[in-house]
Amino acid sequence: MKKYLILSGLLLATWAFFAFTAPMAKRKVMADKGQSTITYAAKHPLHSWEGVSKEVNCAMMYNDETKQPESIAVSIKVSSFDSDNNNRDSHAMEVLDGIKFPNVTFTSSTIKTAEDGTLSAQGTLTFHGVPKPVTLQATHKEAGGKMTLTGQFPVNMTDYGVERPSLMGMKVEDGMVLRFNIVFSL
Repeated sequence: MKKYLILSGLLLATWAFFAFTAPMAKRKVMADKGQSTITYAAKHPLHSWEGVSKEVNCAMMYNDETKQPESIAVSIKVSSFDSDNNNRDSHAMEVLDGIKFPNVTFTSSTIKTAEDGTLSAQGTLTFHGVPKPVTLQATHKEAGGKMTLTGQFPVNMTDYGVERPSLMGMKVEDGMVLRFNIVFSL
């Protein structure tokens, strides 16, 4: 019995040593709001414009052993996009029901890294309260203790139940492009 207690004590001490001294393989990393942006680009027959959000709320589970992101979640307030035109931004809040659906979100379910370093993130994009599965492609670069994820993807407003606004009897194009540049300090 005494040998069993001593052996159990040694095993417990060994487990505690490795459990508390081994580096954590995974950790949550928040995006740097001062350096991260999400931009939408839209077109009307008479002109094109972009709106930029610098209020990117983004968390990533990062694996220190593989040096790769394992999951990511992004949330952007609809009201945070600035197109340099207050009237257009106010109208966008109306069209997008920004009070009822204040956020655009993306949550990954899987992330895979190709040999060229390109990331492919499958997940759910929720826009105007409508969740849809999407796959996003991103380029990632690491330098100076930072990781930057960049990419773009198309979004059709009507797929998410958004009625396209019109100006002078002409509707904006259904397709928008969302571009992201998200920076994490590692």
